[in-house]
Amino acid sequence: MTKHRLLIATSLCACLVALPLFAAIAMQGDESQAADLGLIGGVIQLVNRNYVHPIGSDELTKDVLKGMLNRLDPHSDYMDEGEFKQSQADMAGRFGGLGIQISEQDGLPKVISPIDGTPAARAGIEPGDQILLIDHVSARGMPLSKVVAVLRGNPGSSVTLTLLRGKQEPLEVTLTREIINVESVKWKLEPDGVGYVRISQFGEDTSSGFKSALEKLQRESSGKLKGLLVDLRNDPGGLLTAAIDVAGDLLDGGTVVSIRGRDASENHSFAAPGHGDMLAGVPVVVLINGASASASEIVAGALQDRHRATVMGTQSFGKGSVQTVIPLKGHGAVRLTTALYYTPSGRSIQDEGIAPDVVAEAPKDQQIAGGAVLRESSLTGALANPGSLNGSGAQTQTGQVKPISSPPIKAELIGKPDDAQLKLALAYLDHSNQSNGPAR
Repeated sequence: MTKHRLLIATSLCACLVALPLFAAIAMQGDESQAADLGLIGGVIQLVNRNYVHPIGSDELTKDVLKGMLNRLDPHSDYMDEGEFKQSQADMAGRFGGLGIQISEQDGLPKVISPIDGTPAARAGIEPGDQILLIDHVSARGMPLSKVVAVLRGNPGSSVTLTLLRGKQEPLEVTLTREIINVESVKWKLEPDGVGYVRISQFGEDTSSGFKSALEKLQRESSGKLKGLLVDLRNDPGGLLTAAIDVAGDLLDGGTVVSIRGRDASENHSFAAPGHGDMLAGVPVVVLINGASASASEIVAGALQDRHRATVMGTQSFGKGSVQTVIPLKGHGAVRLTTALYYTPSGRSIQDEGIAPDVVAEAPKDQQIAGGAVLRESSLTGALANPGSLNGSGAQTQTGQVKPISSPPIKAELIGKPDDAQLKLALAYLDHSNQSNGPAR
C-alpha cells in the first residue's frame, strides 16, 4: 500500500488557507453526535488509565484526529502545532533539513526527489530510494511526521541514512543539515532566443519570481523572445493562488480554473487579468510528466484549454482536489479536502490528469531506474473523477493524444544540456517559429 505525503512542499495540494475559527468545530455539532463524542472520550479515558504504558490524553486525541482525517482521502490530515508551523515554513520556501521530498510506501519512507543544491542532492540521493535506517534506527512503520521531525535539526548537525536502492546492497550516507532555501523559479535564455523557466514548486515566492523571470527574459532578448518553455516536470504543486497568478501572466482575461464544492456557496471561478499576457504573440510550450501535480496541472490545463500553449511530455499525476487549511487556535490545524477544481473547459483533473498535446517521453537511460509510475488513482482512498461540468463523464480534451505514463526523468538532468525532453520542446518551438505560427 502506498500512502503519499509530500512533507516539504505540502501534500501535493493546491491549498486555500481559510476559516481561522476554532469555534467552527463546535458549530457543526448537534445532539445526535453527542453519543459518538462521548464514546471517543470514554475510550481515550480507558486507554489513558489502563494501557500498559502511560500515554497522555493529548497524544491520544492527536492520533484520533489523524486517524479520522487520514481515512477520508490521501490529502486530508490533522497537523499538530509543530507540524502546522513546519508546513508554513515549507511554503515560505525556507527551512532547516536535508532537502528531500518523501512519501511512504510499504511501510518505509521513500524519496520522491531531492531538491537541487541541497545536502540530499549533493550526497547523490535519488528518487525512489527507500530509507531503511535513520541513525541506525529502523524507519519501518515510523509515521512520516516523525520521519520529518527526525531528519530535520540544527544546521551543522549530521544524520546517517541507510538507503535501499533497487536490488543493490544497502547504501549508507551521512549528511550535514543546513538551512534549505528553496528558489521555486529559475530561468535562462537559450542560445536560440527561447526563454526557459523552471518552476519546482508553487510557493509564496513563485508569483513574483515568475513575473520577474518573464521581464528579465524580455530584456535579455531585447524584446525579441522567440518562445517560452515553462518546465513543470517533477513539480508537486503548492499554492492555488500562485498557480492562478502564473497562468494569468500568460492570458488576457477569461477563466483560469473553477472550484466546485459540496455547497454551491463554495463554488468559485478564478480569472486572469484583462490584459495579463506579458508575452502576447510569443509561442509557449509547457512540459509535464507523471510527477507534475495539483497546481502544476492547473497551469497546464488552463493554458491548454485556452489554446495559449502546447503541452508536451507525459500524463500528469491527476490530483484535482482542493484542501482548505483550518487553523485551530493553539491546537495546530486541519487540512480538509473541500472541493474539486476544473479547467476552463470544465474538465475535472481528479484521477485523470492532463494528457499532453505532444508526447515526449524521457529516454530509458534518462528515466529514474526502476521508478514506479505513481498516480493519484493508485493512492488509497483517492476520489474518483466526477465527470465534466457539462454533465458528461470523465474525458480528455478533444484532440489530445492517448494518455501515456512513464517513469519521470532523473531530477539531476532537468534543464541540463543532456535533457532529451527539453531538446524536443526547443525543437518544437523552433519549428513553430519557422512555420510563422503560434505553438497552438
